[in-house]
Amino acid sequence: MKNLSALSIAAALLSAPIMAQEPIIHDGEFEYLRAQYGDVWDSQDVEIEEKLSEIRAANNGKPPNILYILIDDVSFGQMGNRTLNYVTGIDTPSINNLASEGLSLMRMYTEPSCTPTRTAMLTGRHPIRAGVKEVKVALVGEGLSSEEVTIAEILKEKGYNTAHVGKWHQGDIEQAYPHNQGFDWAAFPLHQQVQLSLMTREAMQSNTMLGFHASGQTNQFALDQRFKPYGLVTGVEAEAGGEAREVGIAPGEEWTQAKYEEMNERYQRQILEQLERLAAEDAPFFLQYWPLYPLNFVYPDQAISRNGGFHADKLQLLDTWIGDLLAKVDALGLRDNTIVMLMADNGLMYHYEGTSGLNQLIYRGGKTQHLEGGVRTDAFIRWPGVIEAGSAAGDIVHVSDLFTTFARIAGASDLIPRDRVIDGVDQTALLLNGEGNSRRDYVYVYEGTVLRSVVKQEFKMHLPAPGQPGAAAPVFNIYRDPREENPLVGYSLWSGASFQDMVKRHQMTIAKHPHFPLGKGVPYEGISNLRPESELTREVFASWQKK
Repeated sequence: MKNLSALSIAAALLSAPIMAQEPIIHDGEFEYLRAQYGDVWDSQDVEIEEKLSEIRAANNGKPPNILYILIDDVSFGQMGNRTLNYVTGIDTPSINNLASEGLSLMRMYTEPSCTPTRTAMLTGRHPIRAGVKEVKVALVGEGLSSEEVTIAEILKEKGYNTAHVGKWHQGDIEQAYPHNQGFDWAAFPLHQQVQLSLMTREAMQSNTMLGFHASGQTNQFALDQRFKPYGLVTGVEAEAGGEAREVGIAPGEEWTQAKYEEMNERYQRQILEQLERLAAEDAPFFLQYWPLYPLNFVYPDQAISRNGGFHADKLQLLDTWIGDLLAKVDALGLRDNTIVMLMADNGLMYHYEGTSGLNQLIYRGGKTQHLEGGVRTDAFIRWPGVIEAGSAAGDIVHVSDLFTTFARIAGASDLIPRDRVIDGVDQTALLLNGEGNSRRDYVYVYEGTVLRSVVKQEFKMHLPAPGQPGAAAPVFNIYRDPREENPLVGYSLWSGASFQDMVKRHQMTIAKHPHFPLGKGVPYEGISNLRPESELTREVFASWQKK
């Protein structure tokens, strides 16, 4: 299958001198800010480029390696903070140490759930612009389109070696697989932890998944034998240009908690192996580690944390694994020219709050919600000798900014597409110059296809219902009311019109640059060794899809 993204990249290269003169298409709100600060930013950019050139020169002309770690469903404050370790009973010393060695981004915003956040990071675009709307569990015949240009494709074209290990969750169609989206090598599950850790006998026995496993009930009146998902592909491995191959399960074998735990252990081994392999190459690398843990829904035989919750315990284990990974970075002599970034993709899975051991802490809400608890996460970035150790920034950053920022640091800004809206803002100035140098003070927060709230500075409006005036919409001061429980009319009366203007600027950009369609296709194509049960579930899916 020919990846159209590669064609987009090739076109960018052929027209690089022209594209270098063309601005990136940003959202209307960014242009509104640029009209106020453009001259200052342009002047600053000259200094930044000189600094980046000096950094590359000090490393034999090579841009830095990038190791990006994205953890699933962990709310702000759950890791990287010794004080809150004592509050929660979850020790994260390795992540705490990473935070102390770099910059803590204290207002990192994500999307409300995992698939959209990962799309935003990969493409630099609000996921709705790529047709990505929500998290999917079973077969859908959809995924990240080949027309999208990922940060991996850009860095690969710039000479980076690329690899991905762990959760992917960008679709079950061939064009959406990571080895077709810019990664030279990838090990990943086709779906996610609902299948891998919840749709099991053990999860039923722990009372965390109800009604799925056949051993939990007998219903002689059930007619539809295909109602419950079955035959789903689990984990695969692949290289760019080749087919994927499922590993770790045989035909007819039942997926179990033990297999899930082995998958996590395998990914940890593979991230260390990939790091060692990439370190031996004569090129910079972009290495992505997206663990499945801490998501886990069965209690261990013996808890390792004081907390003991089934997510909390695996978060503490994952912290140990991350410590091993960072120690490997040092042992391979990679520390000084490697950017390490670690963050979470959205807030906790609050549906299991209490038994999971995680809780909402400072901000209200969690996964799937536009509330701060759903979209505010811990984020730490280390770049020795460049980013000040032990620093923090209260500036607003959005996960899509990583796309544009990593491209700039790699010297690949000219490869960023100019035929679509790029929401990601270049935050290189923030990394190099520290707090107060962000180029955004706003965030649009979607739940699926619906724009639910708008953040501007310390204020946040929950959008009014259709037909209601802006003055009737709840507005919160996030500093004074971090749980978004006490909207005050004194805020909304003066800010209502300004927030509505922000929405209008956003809508005008959409009207001028319509969203791209989601990729469509046949599930599980490009997998060489489909089990018979996977073939069957695909055939059944296709039978009614065609009608």
